[in-house]
Amino acid sequence: MKLPFVKMHGLGNDYVYLDGFGDSRVTALMMRSRWSAMVRSMSDRHTGIGSDGVIVLTLPRASRNSVAMRMFNADGSEGRMCGNGARCVAKFAHERLALGERAGGRVSMRIEVGPPDERASVLRIMCELKRQKVWRATVDMGKPVLALAKMGVDRRKLAFEGVRPHWGVQAEVGRGVNARSICLVGVFVSMGNPHMVVMEPSSGGALNLTRLEVDSVPLTTLGPLFERHPAFKDRMNVHFAAVQRRRSKVAGGGDTIHLRTWERGAGPTRACASGACAALVAGSISGRCGREATVQLPGGSLLVRWDRRTGRVYQTGTAEDVFEGVWET
Repeated sequence: MKLPFVKMHGLGNDYVYLDGFGDSRVTALMMRSRWSAMVRSMSDRHTGIGSDGVIVLTLPRASRNSVAMRMFNADGSEGRMCGNGARCVAKFAHERLALGERAGGRVSMRIEVGPPDERASVLRIMCELKRQKVWRATVDMGKPVLALAKMGVDRRKLAFEGVRPHWGVQAEVGRGVNARSICLVGVFVSMGNPHMVVMEPSSGGALNLTRLEVDSVPLTTLGPLFERHPAFKDRMNVHFAAVQRRRSKVAGGGDTIHLRTWERGAGPTRACASGACAALVAGSISGRCGREATVQLPGGSLLVRWDRRTGRVYQTGTAEDVFEGVWET
């Protein structure tokens, strides 16, 4: 079977996009036992298309919604939220499926997110157009969840409770004489998927990580180690953040967060929009920043705002096509 695809990215967070909205073959493929293997093959950066995973557009369950999306990580597992992917879905839906409500130079739509056997989250998206194409979008990511139990974190398996809202998480690495214990101090936030945001050194003391320290973190060692920590029921997205607060309103600019991410099921990614939202919330509730910041990621910057009145988090960033092709199944 020849399967058309579009590779797209949001700040370097790249996915292969398939049209299950208009092509029933795609939804049929997702029902097969070899679907996970196909996702891994397509995502492989050496022998496949190369991506952080596969996102499928499907028909929404509710008629008031524009489209639905299902996100699969590069390891074949299904995820529940992808903020960068949602912006690209909106671009795909508008430009290729003529979906959304247009008003002036903007298009709005509602996107269902999540597996069909779970209650869907609905993301409201406002797209900005240039030459009739979507170039940037603002996504309403909803309200953050801070209760550990609601994001699948077992507090009994955490090392300690620090100065609120910080928690210590300890893991063992190596064996025998080379065995050692590593402890991270993080803040937990769910944005429809769970995030641990580390903003201070293991020594604690309410110190802030510097940008140099964040850049020096051995992400490929610590990421997988803590992603699958026994305290996390459904694995964990792990982030390291350096927060810099604006010193003076007169000087202009705003708070900035320098962020690196280990994404569950995908590994190190160039951008994670839900993680950027979680980092802003974590920085805000820990007193490190305000409720609005520019989050600097390896793939670019996102504007993130936590609205004081509604409690909802908004992220704004670009969505871009990379190339189109046909995959032989």
